[in-house]
Formats: sequence, C-alpha cells, structure tokens
Amino acid sequence: MNAWMTAACVLLPAGVGPCLLRAFRGHPAERLAGMSMVGMLAVAVFLLVARGVHRSSYVDVALVMVVLTPAGTLVFARGLAGGTGRRPGDWRGLGERGPRERGSGGAD
Repeated sequence: MNAWMTAACVLLPAGVGPCLLRAFRGHPAERLAGMSMVGMLAVAVFLLVARGVHRSSYVDVALVMVVLTPAGTLVFARGLAGGTGRRPGDWRGLGERGPRERGSGGAD
C-alpha cells in the first residue's frame, strides 16, 4: 500500500462518514449539502485510488462524477424549492390570449 492508497483509506471514513451522517439526518437543505459533499469527496477518493493503483482509466470515473455531482445537486435543489411553482395546464404568463389563440401568427 502506497501513500496515495493510504490517503484514500483515511479520507473515506474520515471525510465521507460525517457527510453521510449529515445526508441522512437533519433538514432537507442540510441533507442536500451532505449529499453534495459526499459527491465531491467521492471524486477525491477516486482520483487518489487511480493514482495509487496506477490506472488512468479510473480517472475517467472521477471525471464523470465531477460532471454528474453538481447536476444532481441542482436537480434535488429544484425539487426542494418546489419545482417551477406551476402546475401542468396552468397558462399564467402567456399574456391575455390563451394557448389556442396564440397560434403561429399566420393564416389557418
């Protein structure tokens, strides 16, 4: 076991453990913060393991996680905020005309 793997083995329980605790307990916004931190620490652990076992293909997993973690956080944050605040079929914001009257602007 080299220094990279030792760092990954230390970071996993010491860093991810408290974040998982926060992700499972507390208010929804605090849970979301915990999930986001778990994702970032998972990226760090994947990078450390990739360096420790000398496999560059493991870096690809970390790169995918870097892209998906913030996207997932945004999806959950939108869900916590209540989505768009509009129900399907609610046509507020279209002006005075309804959806059928809006048309394409040309003759039928």
